[in-house]
Amino acid sequence: MDKNPTMTREEFLTHCGRGLLLLALGGGLGGLVARNVRASTDMVWQIDPAKCNACGKCATACVLDRSAVRAANAFNMCGYCDLCTGYFGSQPAALNEGAENQICPTGAIIRKYVEDPYFEYTIDRNKCLACGKCVKDCALYGNGSLHLQIDQGECVHCNDCSIAKVCPTGAISRVPAERPYIPRQRPEN
Repeated sequence: MDKNPTMTREEFLTHCGRGLLLLALGGGLGGLVARNVRASTDMVWQIDPAKCNACGKCATACVLDRSAVRAANAFNMCGYCDLCTGYFGSQPAALNEGAENQICPTGAIIRKYVEDPYFEYTIDRNKCLACGKCVKDCALYGNGSLHLQIDQGECVHCNDCSIAKVCPTGAISRVPAERPYIPRQRPEN
């Protein structure tokens, strides 16, 4: 058996041709993948607040350890109420900031005095778990200014959003990246 096989010119050119063909195919597939990745950054996932029922699945279905979904307050709709049902719930023991009176399990809603009888309610996004409790109570008893949204700074922009798959109302869809947030609007009567 010959330990130093030689290759004919024809065999060499055949191998080179196959290599170039594979390289060209690889580049073509790579270009296709790159186009798909680029296209996916043109669209981002977001929650339509008009469809969301605050079921709580956003908190557990995200691929991240801590969901990319957070509560937000549409200040143009907020009543700045002393008794905010998104903050206190519908039947608080007292109207003070004690944890026992707050509906949020992590204290993510910050209540700040503005002037009598008005308070501003903001969300500490680092504490929010996307459980939706504040959103649900605000919609049931208040004006519905609290809503959930996907924080684009946290979202990893999955090709197929795991939260969207389990959303019972179909509230999560792709929106243009240049308008990544769907504003909460007053419902029309």
